[in-house]
Amino acid sequence: MNASVERVRDALAEMIKAALISDDETSLACRTAGRAKLAALAADPPDPASLRMDGAWTLAVHDAEAPDLAPLEGQVNLTLPRACPFTLEEIVAPGFDVDRAVDHIRKIASTG
Repeated sequence: MNASVERVRDALAEMIKAALISDDETSLACRTAGRAKLAALAADPPDPASLRMDGAWTLAVHDAEAPDLAPLEGQVNLTLPRACPFTLEEIVAPGFDVDRAVDHIRKIASTG
């Protein structure tokens, strides 16, 4: 896996965790971490040719499904789409709203 994919995966994973974790304090910590990772991406954007957003999304979902996080994930039943709901251009754009993105992730996940 290349560094660009890892960086994007890490940012997406924080937003997914924030959407899934029921505990407000922990969810806020994930949002904060996601904002920091997105700011780093925006400051040094990866070459779009060096990654596939759907692949980074799939890896991020896998990270968010880690067994140690399962007890905290009470917001939604994790059934997320295979395609990334965001483009690289969107997540590195000034003004990208992490809270809105987390809300969107919650809405696109199956609630069972």
